[in-house]
Amino acid sequence: MRKRRPFISISSKLIVIFLCIIIVPVTVMSINSYVSSQRLLERKYTDLLLDIAKQSNIRISEYLKEIEKITLVSSYGMNRYSSLVYQEEYPIQDFLRYSNNESEDIAYRVLMNYILMKDRLFSIYIYSLNGGRDMFIHPTEPIDYSYRPLQEPWFQAFLESDKKVIILDTQIDQQIRNKNNYAVLHARKVFDMSNGRLLGVMVASIDINFIGLFTNRLQEGLRSNFTIVDEHNRIIYHADRKLIGQSFYDIMPFHDEEGITQASGDDYLVVRSPFEDLPWTTYLYTPLSEISAEGAILKQNLFILAGLILVFASFTSIFLSTVIARPIKRLMRNITLVEKGLFDNLPVIDSNDEIGELSRRFNEMSSELKQLVSRIQKEEKEKAIAEIRALQSQINPHFLYNTLGSVKWIASMQKADKIVEMTEALISMLRYTAQHERSMVTLREELDNIRNYIIIQNVRYYNRIQLQIRIDDSLLDNKMPKLILQPIVENAIFHGLAEMEEEGIITVRAYRYDEGIQIEISDNGAGIDTTTAKWLNRELHLTEKTHKEGIGLPNVQRRIQLHYGERYGIRFHSTQGQGTTFVISLPDIQDKPWEGAVPC
Repeated sequence: MRKRRPFISISSKLIVIFLCIIIVPVTVMSINSYVSSQRLLERKYTDLLLDIAKQSNIRISEYLKEIEKITLVSSYGMNRYSSLVYQEEYPIQDFLRYSNNESEDIAYRVLMNYILMKDRLFSIYIYSLNGGRDMFIHPTEPIDYSYRPLQEPWFQAFLESDKKVIILDTQIDQQIRNKNNYAVLHARKVFDMSNGRLLGVMVASIDINFIGLFTNRLQEGLRSNFTIVDEHNRIIYHADRKLIGQSFYDIMPFHDEEGITQASGDDYLVVRSPFEDLPWTTYLYTPLSEISAEGAILKQNLFILAGLILVFASFTSIFLSTVIARPIKRLMRNITLVEKGLFDNLPVIDSNDEIGELSRRFNEMSSELKQLVSRIQKEEKEKAIAEIRALQSQINPHFLYNTLGSVKWIASMQKADKIVEMTEALISMLRYTAQHERSMVTLREELDNIRNYIIIQNVRYYNRIQLQIRIDDSLLDNKMPKLILQPIVENAIFHGLAEMEEEGIITVRAYRYDEGIQIEISDNGAGIDTTTAKWLNRELHLTEKTHKEGIGLPNVQRRIQLHYGERYGIRFHSTQGQGTTFVISLPDIQDKPWEGAVPC
């Protein structure tokens, strides 16, 4: 039974209608304007942030390339006199080969000039691998001469690799005494130009503050949220030095790599821009609240406007709904009285409109409604009971019992075992069909009836029919109407297997599905041609039947639907020459009769 929807008065509906007519268009237009403005603002701001990030990446990359060129030129591309006469002499290589005061002084001056050209934002350390001196040049900070990175994992891995140049992510510069100085290290191997021997390693320590040169023109909020991460999403630059080395996901746990994400209870707009030649990625993120300040003003105005319209519409709709709904409420009270069984002497609604006319006709109709409803209910109930009993009583075999018993006794005396077996099966079938006191049986009983039927038919067809039952024991106690399976098996024998010379096989399967159980009866017979299949489909789906065809397939279909409703029943599919399968859909009912069944 469908659940009754909650009652809503006409007055309430009219109020809602008036409110919707006034508020919905204004609200939709306002929200649409607000959302469109927000999206446009977010899209423009995203493009702006992305452009800032890309430009910053380009400038940072260019700066690092310039440092790389400085280390290259200082190691291989310039002699100490800048003269073509002495192209074979290089100050850095001379220092690593000889490590005397003169070569050290020349190399120091050359490198200090490069450092001064770049605003003292980087320092250079030269580590000799030839047993000579090391050189440390830092323009501002004191040097820690006791530290040498030769045993550091990154240094050892660099020496063992084939790479000539590497760039290390942000780390503390251990070569200076200030242990809070973060730097990006650029290391280059220095080879002897004459014989290719590795002389040492030049390390350019680039103060991480060089990135601030490219972000100092940004707004404070953007500058504090400008972040560069490595390929493992570890932070290598952030305005807050404490965050360097941490995972960026701890700060901005976004699901997508860019777009709108939530962190610490706030929504952020995030953009990302990977470097082209470095495994780094720049992230810029800013709170949406800073972007949508104008949108907040628009939202506030929207709420004020909606509130004013709601107040005006409420007073108007209450007045109009009262005028319109009063006679309808009176008619509703009359209908309620009829529902309680008070069909006569209903109050008259004095109204000169459609509601008044409807009330007068309703009063006239209600005086006859009680008798009509009672008569229809009684007729329908009797019709359903009579139809089910008539369908199940088309075979009344009681008068045959004594005769068949005598036939069985005579056959037994004459040792005609086949006749005894067939007679016993027939008696069981007749007794099964004659049980008027039960309209519902178990699947187990239906299967026993089929087995008896096959015993009888195998006498006629010389044991050419084989019955295969493949059903789980848990389904054998399921309830179903009587004589559902036998007509289908009979149809399979007479129309599918009778003309076959080889062995005929009838297979019965059963299984559960979402709405109950399904029973399949398949045969390997001749199949059904297209014309017959169309006719049978039409017969199975007709709603009004006289069933002159006895207890055939339309009869079975009708009985199933009388018990359970039209969503259950029979369907089939067949391929000519390959057999036919009938599928019976039933509710999954065990141990007790189905509550919706019509009594018989």
